Amino acid sequence: MKPQALLFLLLLLSCQKPKSENQLTSTTAEPKTETASVKEHFLKTDTISIAEGEETSKSNFILAHLLNQTADKDSIVTAKYRLDFYVNKTKVTDSQISIKGVDKGSEWGARYGLNSTASKNSPFVQITFGYPACSYSQNNYLFYLKNSDLQLVHEWDSMLDGGWGSWVEFDNPNAKSNPESFYCKTVTYFPEDDNDDMGTVSHSDSIAFRLNGNKWKKELVSVRDKVYFEKKVPFDEFHKRE
Repeated sequence: MKPQALLFLLLLLSCQKPKSENQLTSTTAEPKTETASVKEHFLKTDTISIAEGEETSKSNFILAHLLNQTADKDSIVTAKYRLDFYVNKTKVTDSQISIKGVDKGSEWGARYGLNSTASKNSPFVQITFGYPACSYSQNNYLFYLKNSDLQLVHEWDSMLDGGWGSWVEFDNPNAKSNPESFYCKTVTYFPEDDNDDMGTVSHSDSIAFRLNGNKWKKELVSVRDKVYFEKKVPFDEFHKRE
């Protein structure tokens, strides 16, 4: 190489500006930290629609996740569920329940309010679970949902068979959708021997519910499992009141 060319190359290299510290570090790739989301696995998930009168809520619903299911030596199935409550399509809270005596093909149902006329403004949600046919026992749950606070207020079994059976009736004296007290009783109505036109209605297990702070307290106000009212009522007359 000629001396002139070598001198020109040295001058060119010496005139380049050194990279700043920021420029040097910016070319180094920083390791990325990714947080892996843990996906929950359930044996089964059912969507429970909530009735609002004759309509169904479009944005409020419940997801019932089957967590575990076992059968004993008598083939009686016990299932454990987690109920996720959604308001405006956003999960607000959840609760776990255990159901003993699950029949294959059982279905869920839910409605707002204490009485048969559902109220979308009510913080009470009644949930039912069971095989959808006459003479099959149904599991019933009364939840109180206020914002993200959830309480299982009461649970009971019911059975209906052609207008006969046993169930729980709630009495809200003030007729408010958000009362501070209410009552319930167990009602049974079964036919007389050899006379399907006449039945006997009985009441038992009267319970008073009172709101204490943001929690419900319940008190049995009659003798447990003892009938305190009984009357013979014709079948048609009994069902006219409904």
